[in-house]
Amino acid sequence: MTKSDRSLEEVIKELPADLHAEVRDFAEFLLQKKKRRGSARLRQDWAGALRNYRNKYTSLELQEKSLEWRGD
Repeated sequence: MTKSDRSLEEVIKELPADLHAEVRDFAEFLLQKKKRRGSARLRQDWAGALRNYRNKYTSLELQEKSLEWRGD
């Protein structure tokens, strides 16, 4: 039997007991990460927010300013 033929449960059973909690924590982390990624929708409520600055800055300058204002 190759490594890929074994089930996850079989692999976990071979681990020392002290590593079971670590595997559980990592699995929980992966689940939370998937939930965050799946539930986040692209927000576009910012569209047009820099309209007042279009005559004062070029598009590149606006991009740089927006990053500066966001703290990036």
